[in-house]
Amino acid sequence: MQQHEFDNASVKGGVAAQFDAVAERYRTSVVHANGADLAQLVRFADLRGDERVLDAGSGAGHTALALADGAAHVTAIDLSAAMLTQGGRQAEERGLTNVVFKIGDVEALTFDDNSFDLVASRYSAHHWPHPIHALREIHRVLQSGGRLLLADIVSWDDAVVDTHLQAIELLRDPSHVRDHTTAQWLAMLAKVGFRAEVRYTWTLRLQFDEWTQRMATPPAAVAMLRTLLTHAPAEVRTQLQVEADCSFTVHGTLFEGVRS
Repeated sequence: MQQHEFDNASVKGGVAAQFDAVAERYRTSVVHANGADLAQLVRFADLRGDERVLDAGSGAGHTALALADGAAHVTAIDLSAAMLTQGGRQAEERGLTNVVFKIGDVEALTFDDNSFDLVASRYSAHHWPHPIHALREIHRVLQSGGRLLLADIVSWDDAVVDTHLQAIELLRDPSHVRDHTTAQWLAMLAKVGFRAEVRYTWTLRLQFDEWTQRMATPPAAVAMLRTLLTHAPAEVRTQLQVEADCSFTVHGTLFEGVRS
């Protein structure tokens, strides 16, 4: 089996299959195409124009394209061929020639040591089955002094809220693995050798219908999601700011890790 061929029964196969089916929706998703968090990631990248950049878990390519304007070259990898096609389509529409999209596994990168000046990952890490493996690989392919900018949804330290968040994430998207807490990410980054810190935090309101339609969540699962959110304990409803239509709000964090 080639590296990019994943059994659909596996977590990685599930990611590829899930996102192949909804790639067009992610190309046009406002959450992924825009947002203050994307602007902040580009700001903290602070590109000079000569950097080699890797977008790890690129999806439809929004982060790769945002960074391509300021970098010498961007390589975007993802498990979903259909998502990469969307990224390539956007690059062509924008006339960008310094970005390439290719199938790749963040946990088993095919690049040489010290290949990149910057690795970025946005709204992808909650799909990584073994985040420590991915972080070690990212650390390996970065040159000394290179940086990782990792942006993702983070969970709560409160076990009740965390359990409900993971449950609704998984019910909506079977390829979801885990939203880690800020402390967990900082510990993992430090474990593999990054000097890590939080650079930016934000809140993200998820309009329920858009959130489920974007992932083509089946009607039966949508009904269960409404039940879970409507009947969640008061502390969960408060922390997630659950609204009457079941829209809710999550927290995101942008981490920077520097390879010494």
